[in-house]
Amino acid sequence: MDPKLPWEIRVNSKWCKNCGLCAAFCPRGVLEMEDGPKVKDAALCTGCLMCEMHCPDFAITVTRREEK
Repeated sequence: MDPKLPWEIRVNSKWCKNCGLCAAFCPRGVLEMEDGPKVKDAALCTGCLMCEMHCPDFAITVTRREEK
């Protein structure tokens, strides 16, 4: 993960059931399904939280990085 990017996207692979809803609801195409959700391009993330809100397993978290 690039510490300069404003958003950090984490996928808990132990909770994820690979339903694909996170990738389907991401308006910017940040996530892709490849043996589970993978971050394709974190620089595109706007922090809309659509992936996090639609995950039925609470397996995705999107957090704002602290500026130092």
